Amino acid sequence: MTSYGFGDYGRELKNMSVCLSVCLSVCLSVCLSVYLSILLFVFSFFLSFSFFLSFFLLVLFTLLALVCLDLHPRVCSAPICANGHVGCHVLSLSDLFDRVIQHSARVHDISSDLHADFEQYFLPSKNHIGRVFPRCHTSSIVTPTGKDDAQKMPNEGLTEVILKLLMAWRDPLWHLHQSMAQEQDHFSSLNSNKALDMSDMVHELHKGIEKVTEKMQRLGMISNSVSVIAPPEAFLPSSSGDDSQALANYGLLYCFRRDSNKVQNFLKILKCRIVPEHEC
Repeated sequence: MTSYGFGDYGRELKNMSVCLSVCLSVCLSVCLSVYLSILLFVFSFFLSFSFFLSFFLLVLFTLLALVCLDLHPRVCSAPICANGHVGCHVLSLSDLFDRVIQHSARVHDISSDLHADFEQYFLPSKNHIGRVFPRCHTSSIVTPTGKDDAQKMPNEGLTEVILKLLMAWRDPLWHLHQSMAQEQDHFSSLNSNKALDMSDMVHELHKGIEKVTEKMQRLGMISNSVSVIAPPEAFLPSSSGDDSQALANYGLLYCFRRDSNKVQNFLKILKCRIVPEHEC
């Protein structure tokens, strides 16, 4: 699975691996250049070519090697970051929005696929289509009821809603993974890691939106009043039988698919307000 890459530790490891590969390639290119220069020098000497031609080729290869040594460290010493620290390639606010929106779309796609697969595997054979599920644990978080309502909400309020929704799902998705991993059916054994992947992706998305929020605050686009109070303890269904546990897991997937769609739509609305020069 492609990670969004907001983790500082993961980004540093990636930059280190890139720099290491660049250094190895530079060393090989320098050695090859020197080796070819010596061969050309010897070859031209024995064939009575001009000495100056050989010397010119030697100098040319040496200069090319020095240019490579000068350029490559500059490339690998500029990691991407949002805060503009020294040595970082600063992303624009528009680019940051694009990244979190793309990441939220991937989260929603995975949740939709898992929800559809779960429904197809369990519900038709058990005749539970149309059953009313318990209220989602995130129902206590007041969210806009539609696009028009979301557009009327202040930027600070919409940002808080997005962050609260993501915070409310980290533990339930982890417990969903554990619940599915303990099941004996073929579907759960194959798909339990998807729930774990979604939990990790939600964590990364939350960190990314925090960076977007910090960027907007530094630019004066939103106030510093944005605060996220941890929601009540997540609703974790308990069951006494296989059927009720499967339905509880399905209910969580249903709610997460709904909330991940909200997060994606709210991010798009927020970007259109904050970065109006882009088409929405």
